[in-house]
Amino acid sequence: MYDLRDKVAIITGGASGIGLATVEAFLDKGAKVVLSDYNAEEGQKHADRLSDKGDVVFIKADVSDEEEVRSLVEQTVERFGSLNVIFNNAGIGAQGATHELTYEDYHKVIKINQDGVFFGNKYAVQQMKKNGGGVIINCASILGIVGEPTAYAYNASKGAVVLMTKSLALQYAKDNIRCAAVAPGYVESGMVNKEALGEYYDHLVDKHPVGRLGVPDEIAHAVIFIAENEFLTGITLPVDGGYTSQ
Repeated sequence: MYDLRDKVAIITGGASGIGLATVEAFLDKGAKVVLSDYNAEEGQKHADRLSDKGDVVFIKADVSDEEEVRSLVEQTVERFGSLNVIFNNAGIGAQGATHELTYEDYHKVIKINQDGVFFGNKYAVQQMKKNGGGVIINCASILGIVGEPTAYAYNASKGAVVLMTKSLALQYAKDNIRCAAVAPGYVESGMVNKEALGEYYDHLVDKHPVGRLGVPDEIAHAVIFIAENEFLTGITLPVDGGYTSQ
């Protein structure tokens, strides 16, 4: 198993939800963590709060901007000396009728969810080849596996992440770089909860055979599993309460 103690990990979208839970999970494993997010205030607040758990720093980055992602990796290496793991988690959701979707709104989703993963993959590989290996974990979604009528752009972006992950795993296995994806179901968060969604919340719960939504810690645990298992690469792991088994 891949020992995460003293390994250097970047978590994008790390200031909330799944990303924040994953930051804490890596710290619990003894890793050195870069918490990266577009929201500087929340990101720095959580990095400061978690500093007593281990070595964690905040670096602001917009994953849709290639230069900011390149700088994120460079700053990480300057701070810690290497990069061993990256979790390309940052993303946004979008719902609506496709015939009313503007190109600008469609491309906003693609830039963050798909281009952001490309940039993270590209610059992580460059550094990991120097290290002699590493682990790249991409955040896909159940909606990268199955369709959703009103999530055209999101489906497109997350479906791309699934196959980008396979391509990267095959291309860099010889360099001792593993790449896999996690595909969360609907997860309780600041925007996905009973109070925010009302009756639609119950509709989402009904889609999950286990009878509830996930929680961020459950997705973070899956990310740790992927990182630690050295015989695992190229897969997309659904953590979805049975959603995609139907």
